[in-house]
Amino acid sequence: MSVALKRNFCIIAHVDHGKTTLSDRLLEYTNTVSQRVLTDQHLDSMDLERERGITIKMHPVTMTYPAKDGKVYQLNLMDTPGHVDFAYEVSRSLAACEGALLLIDAAQGVEAQTVANAHLANQQNLHVIPVINKIDLPSADLDNCVRQLEEILAIPSEDAILASGKSGIGIQDILEAVVNKFPAPRWADRSDLRVLVFDCVYDAYRGVIIYVRVFSGTLRTGDMVVMMSDGSRTEIKETGVFTPKMEKRDALEAGDVGYIVCNIKNVADIKIGDTITSFVSPSKEMLPGYKEVRPMVFSGIYPLETSNYEKLKASLGRLRLNDAAFVYQAESSVALGFGFRCGFLGLLHMEIIQERIRREYDVDIISTYPSVVYKVRLASGEVIEVDNPINLPDPSAMEEILEPTIQASIHIPNTCLGDILALIMEKRGTCDHTDTLDATRVMLTCTLPLNEILVDFNDRLKSISRGYGSMDYELGEYRVSDLVKMDILVNGDPVEAFATIVHREKAALRGREICERLAEIIPPHLFTIAVQAAIGGKVIARESVRAMRKDVTAKCYGGDISRKRKLLEKQKEGKRKMKQIGRVSIPPDAFIQVLRNN
Repeated sequence: MSVALKRNFCIIAHVDHGKTTLSDRLLEYTNTVSQRVLTDQHLDSMDLERERGITIKMHPVTMTYPAKDGKVYQLNLMDTPGHVDFAYEVSRSLAACEGALLLIDAAQGVEAQTVANAHLANQQNLHVIPVINKIDLPSADLDNCVRQLEEILAIPSEDAILASGKSGIGIQDILEAVVNKFPAPRWADRSDLRVLVFDCVYDAYRGVIIYVRVFSGTLRTGDMVVMMSDGSRTEIKETGVFTPKMEKRDALEAGDVGYIVCNIKNVADIKIGDTITSFVSPSKEMLPGYKEVRPMVFSGIYPLETSNYEKLKASLGRLRLNDAAFVYQAESSVALGFGFRCGFLGLLHMEIIQERIRREYDVDIISTYPSVVYKVRLASGEVIEVDNPINLPDPSAMEEILEPTIQASIHIPNTCLGDILALIMEKRGTCDHTDTLDATRVMLTCTLPLNEILVDFNDRLKSISRGYGSMDYELGEYRVSDLVKMDILVNGDPVEAFATIVHREKAALRGREICERLAEIIPPHLFTIAVQAAIGGKVIARESVRAMRKDVTAKCYGGDISRKRKLLEKQKEGKRKMKQIGRVSIPPDAFIQVLRNN
């Protein structure tokens, strides 16, 4: 097919604004998937995606559309995730497109990720067509959406297409706009072969399947190609497109989006954003790729049963093959045994990975309190990175600790502005400026420490705003902060699993919470057990686990009081000796209960 008849585009939007439902209607309208086979959320292949109603992985699909002008066009669509944790997936799909459909929920209006994704598309110089979706809802407010489109995103309202992914309104208008307004594939007139790698998955039988966009040249089965990032070469065993199942083709031409299978058996050998070129006549210039993904949140993952360690290791290995953003390395803990230190893009990413381990690989796991990467400037001037409290150097060797911050855009109804500002202050954040979007909504631009938003910030934001608040963020700079390492001591011995890096002001409260919880969970011993939170040598919180009572005077009847006193003194001395030599056994589920409570 001629390059002029091809269009590459993606759908971008805030979470739950109807991207996947609209994709279903496009597949149905173009007869790419027959009505008999089509299911709801057809491109979401994972059970987790269907259950939660979110897209986790992008899904390319090739459609054929006979337009009103009498020509038949090839449309390559990419359905992208909406959650901020998967912004990396969105940036990768944008790099492989020339246009983007920006979806806006008619009832919700422009949200935080709508703005973020629109900016991403503009940075890539893509043509953006706004689509106001769900216009058939009783709560739809079209006037408000159109006003926000012009005021917030600076997109002319006459460009907007009114549609409904559920009832199929405006689907033909969208397809006609894609054909007429989106440009033909760029850089297709070059003679050299340049192919962008935008994703890959692992198949147990065929090895690594690489998702590619051909910018120029032709890629045929049997060709010898070179990876331009490291110069490694491989032979193409199979080429094809997604319809949305994999469909084998003899060749992929300029403007095509599809997959290739090579002799590569490990996903680590593929660099996302790399350029593939011909071995016979290689290109001199790489395609503009994208930055390396860096984990933002770290957590330890351990098997509940120590015998499942090898099974967990194999499970993480398979997950890593299908998710380039997930990283892990082995570690061990005195309390929890052998496990892994894992890095994630965000909390939702962490939750999804943990759920997939439990479901797909049937391994029961416990995860430690999530942490971030701190930078420590030593007295010698050297700067080291620390992602685990155990690795924090001695305070005497440290000059200062720097923590990562985020730049957050928070969209909220103006009725809850005071409560949200109080939440931001509680989380040690600052509000840089406030923009009034319309009569009912405001946008706050804030700077917050990353470790403060890890656990409950999003939940509290939704709770305060009654579900109408939304947030988008990007990683900011590292800032010096008064951070300390807090140890939890049980009977004087530090327990590694509960060590955390906290802000000095919040250390006492956090320490008291953990001590109270542990004091409830640890069973009574024959002596009193002290559960303490300490910073260095200073104890900042303490709880006690009461001693098990034993009536030692039961056998003593009658006689002088001194006989009873002698028995009680003997018991007291025995407890004192036992406290010195006795060991506290903390049940394994104590760690689980405290970590789950956190």
